[in-house]
Parts: sequence; structure tokens; C-alpha cells
Amino acid sequence: MSSLSPAPSIDYKALVQDDRIHASLYTDPRIFDDEMERIFRRGWVFVGHDSEIPGAGDFVTRRIGTEPVIMVRGTDGAVAVFVNRCMHRGTMVCPADRGHARTFTCPYHGWTYDVSGALLGVPYPGGYTAFDKSTHGLARAPRVSSYRGFVFASLSPTGIPLSEHLGSATKLFDRSCDLSPAGAVELTAGWVKHHCAANWKALPENDSDGYHLGFVHRALFSTVRTQYQRVVGEEKAIKAVVRDWGNGHMEIDWSPGYQGPFEWLGGASGSAVTEFVAALERRDGTDLARRRILEGPAHALIFPNLFLGETNIAIVEPLGVEECVHWHTPMFLKGVPEFNSRLLRMAEAGMGPASFLMPEDLTVAARNQLGLHARTVAWLELGRGLNRERVDAEGRTVSHVTDETTNRALWRHYRTVMTEA
Repeated sequence: MSSLSPAPSIDYKALVQDDRIHASLYTDPRIFDDEMERIFRRGWVFVGHDSEIPGAGDFVTRRIGTEPVIMVRGTDGAVAVFVNRCMHRGTMVCPADRGHARTFTCPYHGWTYDVSGALLGVPYPGGYTAFDKSTHGLARAPRVSSYRGFVFASLSPTGIPLSEHLGSATKLFDRSCDLSPAGAVELTAGWVKHHCAANWKALPENDSDGYHLGFVHRALFSTVRTQYQRVVGEEKAIKAVVRDWGNGHMEIDWSPGYQGPFEWLGGASGSAVTEFVAALERRDGTDLARRRILEGPAHALIFPNLFLGETNIAIVEPLGVEECVHWHTPMFLKGVPEFNSRLLRMAEAGMGPASFLMPEDLTVAARNQLGLHARTVAWLELGRGLNRERVDAEGRTVSHVTDETTNRALWRHYRTVMTEA
């Protein structure tokens, strides 16, 4: 009688090299399961924004990796994250995407929980002896923390604090949030979700890839004049750069190529813009305010699943080894409701189902996934730009916008996380 031998361990140091990666990282179900544990369960994952749940009892449902969760504001005003699973037989307690509730009731057998996660009642309690409701509350994410309203959670009770995970990349949040005279952004327009037939890592890589624009998005550049026009011309004339912020966080900075303020806002003008600039100048002074409106918001990936997409915010949700969901919503600037309509239309034009950008990106990601099953060639090249990277005064690796500095940044951190004990 033979016994099954354990599967060999995965050698991530061999699969992730400095200038190339192995195709199995996108196609192997064992690796996907390992990622859900090491990256999405043990690490910090973006869940939502506190503006989505302004009042006690307001909630949204999300996933941390493949684990369904509820993010809810309690009666004490604090934000908590609970596993969206009844403690009785495992049924999803809350099926709604968002809403307001005083209690959450399991649809299967009626177990009821309050917004603090405590079990309030069990129908027909005579069937239990010595039943302790206090030990059957909803499972709580043991660590929840936030920065500038962006809420992160970890399903592991131990690990580095959020501040250490974000590191100096907090400046990317600051760049976006400080565009608001009130110093905050609001994610209140609702979310659009696109299914993607590709491994989840394809989306963070693409969002921070400056090399594909003139090819994948050729229709955009031949139809509409945008601020990205200057990144598809002669290579030496392109001024935009990519940056590695450490810990897997990475950025494309378009602003070195901007020639005037508000290119990131479609060249907006008018009385509302004048009032907006005046409000920033009152708070920050003329020089800093002018720099803010020239540079605009961040275009950056916060490892592993949050994309600060200039005037949009996006989430990457893994579903399986070869499928994921891309969420997006416009980023409103608190205190400037006059911009909301423009920001919503910009989100529709760039990220919506009939937009220029997102459908093309999703199509290419799916074709990329299909190509990765070609076994004849096992490796993907990531060496572009290694010869011209430099380290700036803040210790960040910087290079030409078309270089694969950002890809290497993601995979370098990935290798570290996936090889930790």
C-alpha cells in the first residue's frame, strides 16, 4: 500500500530572479494558495475608505484575498472588520455590497449579531446546554489600521504595523489627499467592477507600466489629446519617470512632463477652479499650492491591492489563479463638490466599460494569461532599464517611464514576503 508523498516546496528565490520571473507564478494554483496565506492573510490589505461608512451602522462588504469581510462603523465611531461568515454553519451573513444596519442576521438559521460583532440571539436556545454567546461572535480581523482615511486590515494577529508597511509611501497618499482644501478625499460614488481573466498580479503590474501606453492605448492617442500624449513620442524627449518606493509600492510620475496646471484634471478652468486654487493658497501659501495643482494626484500601486490612480481609486480582488476583479471609483476631493461631476465623467471615460483604457488593459491581460501557458518558453523578461536606473536623494530607485523598474520593485518585495518564515 503506497502513501502520497508531500508536494515539493516552491523555491521562490529560483522563480523570482533579479531580471526575470517564471511563468508558473501566474498559473500554478499552489502558488496562488500560498499568496492568499502569505500576502493577503498575514500582510496588510486595503479594505475600504472611511468615507464609505460615515455613520454608526454603515457597512460595506469586501474580500481580503478570497476571505469575505464586512467593514462597519460601530456605535463608538470606530471602524471594525469582521469575517462575513456565521459562527454556526458558515453561511455568509451579509450579502449586500453596502448599506446601514443595526444588526446582521444569518439567513440560514437566524443567528443575529450586532455591529460590534457580538452574538445577540440564537433561535430555539433550548437545543443547547451551557451555550456561551460571548464566545460565538463574528470573527474579527485582529489588526485594523488606517492612513488618511484609507482602511487596511490583516487577518494575522502578529506582524509589522501599517506604518512600517507603508513606509515613505505615505507621501503618495499625502500627494492625493492634500489636493483637497479639507485635506481628505471621499469615495462616495460607488464602485464599478470588471472581471479579468488573468492572474491578480497582472493588474498591479499593468497599472504601473509606462511601456504599453502607445501600443495598447493607441486608439486613445489618435482620438483624444490627453496629458499622456508626451509619453508616446521620441524616447529621449519623454520626461515622466517610474519610482520604487520600497515594500512593493511603486509609482509612475507623469508630472515632470506636464507643461501647465490641471493637466491631470483635463485642463479645467472657470470660477470653481479659481476658488479651489485660492483655498489651497490660503492653506499652503502660493508656491506650494501652485506645485500641487501642477503635479496633481499620485499614480501609484500600494502593495498588494490598492491603486491610487490619479483621480480614481482602484482595488484588485483575487478570485482564483487565473481570474480577478478590478474595482474602481472616482476620487472626490472633500470640500470641492463642484469637481464631482467632472471627476465622475473622467472615471467613466478612462475606466468604465466603454472607456478607452480599462477594456483594452483587461483584454491584453487576458491574452497575456493565455500566452503564459506556452510551455516552450518558461521565463518572462524584466531587465528593461537596468542600465539607467538611479537612486534619488530620498533613496528611491528612479528610471525612465518605459523601464521595468516598477515590475522589479513588485517582484523583489514579493520574493521577500514569499520566502519569510
